[in-house]
Amino acid sequence: QVQLVESGGGLVQAGGSLRLSCAASGSTFRINTIGWYRQAPGKQRELVAAISSGDITNYADSVKGRFTISRDNAKNTVYLQIKSLKPEDTAVYYCNARFVSDITIWGQGTLVTVSS
Repeated sequence: QVQLVESGGGLVQAGGSLRLSCAASGSTFRINTIGWYRQAPGKQRELVAAISSGDITNYADSVKGRFTISRDNAKNTVYLQIKSLKPEDTAVYYCNARFVSDITIWGQGTLVTVSS
């Protein structure tokens, strides 16, 4: 069993920065891709960034240049560095792991609130 635990969310002022962490435990070697999603109030969950086991990254157009996804394999942790935060970045941020079997699991989410 693999579990994902997100952390690092909080209340920040517009223009500030945050680093979110997604720590994976269990049989992590079966994970193919880890993605960060977010869901703002009243909106659908959307993918903002993903990183593959081969360190290929991709980003939503809306966050390119401000969000950076990275991984520390020794710590089984994927990070999402966010800079120049905007009020519209306010959302619950979720970590998602997709396995080679195509099964996916989710973390519990971490809330990011950006004040103007």
